[in-house]
Amino acid sequence: MMPLILAVAAGGMIGTLLRFATGNWVSTHWPQHFYLATVAVNIVGCLLIGYLYGLFLMRPDVPVEVRAGLMVGFLGGLTTFSSFSLDTLRLLEGGQAPLALGYAAASVLGSLLATWAGLTFAKL
Repeated sequence: MMPLILAVAAGGMIGTLLRFATGNWVSTHWPQHFYLATVAVNIVGCLLIGYLYGLFLMRPDVPVEVRAGLMVGFLGGLTTFSSFSLDTLRLLEGGQAPLALGYAAASVLGSLLATWAGLTFAKL
């Protein structure tokens, strides 16, 4: 169990640092477009989680430490949007379109509402 935990922790550290570096780079070069860093890491993270998921389906022999280190650790540190996108896609592929759309709407709208609520509470 310890190798799995270390793999996820190491991947998370690398993904988090990459997200941090991306944000700093974009803020330095295009401060008025700060949001592009988030868009970039989300899109790249979604591309990578789709590719890795497909690869690991075809290659079940890849050790669980490598799979978890990359998908949970690295991509989780880089962006959680990738996990959200994969979950939604898997629901769609499973023929659960209404649930997938509800999940996507609840996730996006719920997250926006929660962020607004947190900001509002902080201002009190």
